Amino acid sequence: MISPTEKKLKALITGASRGIGAAIVIELESQGIEVITPSRNILDLGDPISVENYITKEKSSGIDILVNNAGINFLNDITDINDRDWQSMIQINLTSVMQLIRGFSPYMKQQNWGRIINISSIFSIVTKESRGAYSATKAGLNGLTRTVAVELAPYGILVNAVCPGYVQTDLTVANNSPEQILQISSHIPIKRLAQPAEIAKLVSFLSSKENSYMTGQSLLIDGGFTCL
Repeated sequence: MISPTEKKLKALITGASRGIGAAIVIELESQGIEVITPSRNILDLGDPISVENYITKEKSSGIDILVNNAGINFLNDITDINDRDWQSMIQINLTSVMQLIRGFSPYMKQQNWGRIINISSIFSIVTKESRGAYSATKAGLNGLTRTVAVELAPYGILVNAVCPGYVQTDLTVANNSPEQILQISSHIPIKRLAQPAEIAKLVSFLSSKENSYMTGQSLLIDGGFTCL
């Protein structure tokens, strides 16, 4: 068996077609890591059967790094949240993450090395109106991260969550008008939104061999937004 410190690492990244996910792909590939980015036709995170079928097919492919980046955010006040949207957000933002960790961590345990990074959100820590479902799923993701980190630590597997603040992505633009984005920027100490590449740099460190001790953390990267 080749040691993980000697072989070329392989990463699975969900939601990698744009935004933060696409930036993570670029960053990890620049580090010489082989990256797998399944399309929705291959891996439909909204369908638990599709997720299990994908795991069955790929669990022996040698995934060393798992980046659970995909997520959805439907904005509704608590009185307007419908059950379909609620269940979809739980499945994609939380349950599918559990499924993928459950499915791919056994290989990491065999190798006695692995890195799992869950992309959470500042709205797992703070919140605002219409984010009830989103905040619930991301807070749950942080909790899952901590428990899995404890369970997998004896096998050399480090598990962390990254909690970005406002990032210049399509999702941010869809959920906020230009005026709202300007207003948001004015409340960030750094006075701007993050670029996806800045989030990817943190993910790169957490998924690397250089990260040898940090695990179970939910790391805020928000330009100081939550300090105010």
